[in-house]
Amino acid sequence: MKAFGKILGLFILGLLLIIVALGFALTHLFDPNDYKDEIRKLVRDRAHVELTLNGDIGWSLFPWLGLELHDASVATLTEPSKPFADLQMLGLSVRVLPLLRKEVQMSDVRVEGLNLMLTRDENGHGNWEDIGKVPAAAANPAQPPVAQTSPDTAPDAAAAKPDKAWQPLKLDIDSLTVNNARIDFNDVQKARQFTAESIQLSTGPVHNATDIPVKLTAFLSTNQPVIRTKTELTGKLRFDRALKRYQFDDMRFSGEAAGDPLQGKTLTFSAQGQLLADLSANVAEWTNLKFSANQLRALGELHVRDLDKAPQLSGGISIAQFNLREFLDSVGQTAPTLGDNSLTRLEMVSRIAATQNSVSLDDLTLRLDDSTFTGRVAVDDFAKQSLRLKLKADTFDADRYRPPQSEQAKAAGAARKTEVQGNEAEAMAASGTSPLPNQPTQVAWSDTKLLPLERMRKLDVDADLNFGKLTVEKLAIQNAALKTSALDGIITVDSLRGDLYNGNFEVKGNLDVRPEVPLASVQTHIAKVPVERFIQSQGTTPPLRGLLNLNSDVTAKGNSEKALVESLNGTASFALNDGVLVNANLEQQLCRGISVLNRKTLSGDPRGKDTPFQQLNGNLTFRNGVASNPDLKVRTPGLTVNGDGDIDLRVLGMNYRVGVIIEGDKSDMPDPACEVNPRFVGIEWPILCRGPLELGAKACRLDNEGLGKVAAKLATDRIGDKIDEKLGDKVSPELKDAIKGLFKR
Repeated sequence: MKAFGKILGLFILGLLLIIVALGFALTHLFDPNDYKDEIRKLVRDRAHVELTLNGDIGWSLFPWLGLELHDASVATLTEPSKPFADLQMLGLSVRVLPLLRKEVQMSDVRVEGLNLMLTRDENGHGNWEDIGKVPAAAANPAQPPVAQTSPDTAPDAAAAKPDKAWQPLKLDIDSLTVNNARIDFNDVQKARQFTAESIQLSTGPVHNATDIPVKLTAFLSTNQPVIRTKTELTGKLRFDRALKRYQFDDMRFSGEAAGDPLQGKTLTFSAQGQLLADLSANVAEWTNLKFSANQLRALGELHVRDLDKAPQLSGGISIAQFNLREFLDSVGQTAPTLGDNSLTRLEMVSRIAATQNSVSLDDLTLRLDDSTFTGRVAVDDFAKQSLRLKLKADTFDADRYRPPQSEQAKAAGAARKTEVQGNEAEAMAASGTSPLPNQPTQVAWSDTKLLPLERMRKLDVDADLNFGKLTVEKLAIQNAALKTSALDGIITVDSLRGDLYNGNFEVKGNLDVRPEVPLASVQTHIAKVPVERFIQSQGTTPPLRGLLNLNSDVTAKGNSEKALVESLNGTASFALNDGVLVNANLEQQLCRGISVLNRKTLSGDPRGKDTPFQQLNGNLTFRNGVASNPDLKVRTPGLTVNGDGDIDLRVLGMNYRVGVIIEGDKSDMPDPACEVNPRFVGIEWPILCRGPLELGAKACRLDNEGLGKVAAKLATDRIGDKIDEKLGDKVSPELKDAIKGLFKR
């Protein structure tokens, strides 16, 4: 037995020596470079690509099947002279015996200088689409087509063989290294180019269901727009081909970008997390997501399902507080032309859901500057830009986000202010002895375009907004609510309501932006709102105070303040309760007129600088920016005022004729010179008001011409009284009337 074992051992040793000798002979006596033409023909016939081998082929046989290719290129048979890929060197080696068990065991795989050139021509055809295809011109018409065997015509023997389940190859690679690779994509049709260059890829051992360290770096660039990006990707890749499960743990993708859109600035970005794709379950996810871009920092997680159908994304995202204005500047973008103190603080937390056609932010909490919004924002259809908003805010100052006033508007405002100040200096409202101020001529409104009509015509919006406190035009609105919609060029305000300084208001209307000149229709209801707040919001001193009640229905057209005011038409009714004319003592001016009639001098100073009134009401008719008010009614203690005039909203000017009916001096100690004679009761004393609306009662004067008529009437009445006194019942009433008529003018 010992001798047999020794002989068997010597036999095996001899066999191994023979195998090694054969391998040495094949690798040293057989040179594959002598068969380049045969290799090219084999590749052309089987793989249907054109292989060019300009360098040497190195190889080994056993125990590693090794191969090295140098200076090789591959082209399609359609364009064999235009390679779509070339490389400087490809080196790999595979163990021979594991191949028999469908196992691929490789040593280090190295790729040097790979260039991949992809082109889409002017017809939209890509050169990669011809890979593996035989050109029609290359087909041999004399050769009959190869008959295709279908399952129905297959031989019985073949049909009897049972199908074997597909078994994936088992990969076992010590490492993979790619150095200095480059990918070029050129779209001739769209004149776009994309380049990935200086690609460096290195991995650890590549095994199924094990962690594989990966590092990839590259420089990316595009020409539309011109952007160049330095990138690095690291992590641990794990795959299970049988389960179709792929993971990328501890992933970090980072880099820097520069180019035309960044206007000379640099964007530094980073994305981290754990990636998973389970193709058997058709799901994918990105957990422990961390993202940064300059000052911007975000956390979250994303999940995708139905990868094989219509993918649906869900997850959550949290953006830490950052200065949006500074961030935009850091990436070369100009912040919107809003107030200087806006967009300085922004942070957000939300759930996110998306499909190929929609996206929504649910359970949203958005903090913008000093405001906090909660609710939902969604785009239901990207193609139609269907925006849906349901938000609630604690406080929001809309004035903070208004664009600065244009230079033209500033110039117009300055000119008008100068005009008003000049009139006010001449008014001397307290004494009332100066002439009436001139009617203003400067336009009070800007002709700057207000609305982006083209964008608004495409709007599809449904919004429901609520504010604890909303500031608009310096008006602090409590419990404000807005419900509005926009579709097919028509913007509808279903309701805009709120509480305003212990009063309330509601506005409804619509805006039709389909025509070149947009059309607006507005209905307004205001109840018990302090009117001085409206006037203060325009930056002027209120000439009166009181609680305003207003109902209006107006229309206008245009795309600027000036055009809208000049085309204003409609009706309104108003009432002002518990009002006060500020810095204007109308009673004192009337006393001066009465003292003239009494031929006495006022003995005391005015008792107050304001004129209170218990009610002010009337109706307005708007015609092309001019409001006609034929029935102004004002009631103050002891006085009733009737007014008839116009307010020219185009220049914020007024022109009124006011009649004051004296009901009697109600004070405890009346001025003797102003003591009302019983014959003055019921007389309508005339007053004219003309000038800038801001002056209020300062622009009012006693109507001397009308006062003369009043004096004549009083004289006539006094003569009539004397006639009655003298004649008594001595003559008939007809004769007394005839005698009185002789004294009437």
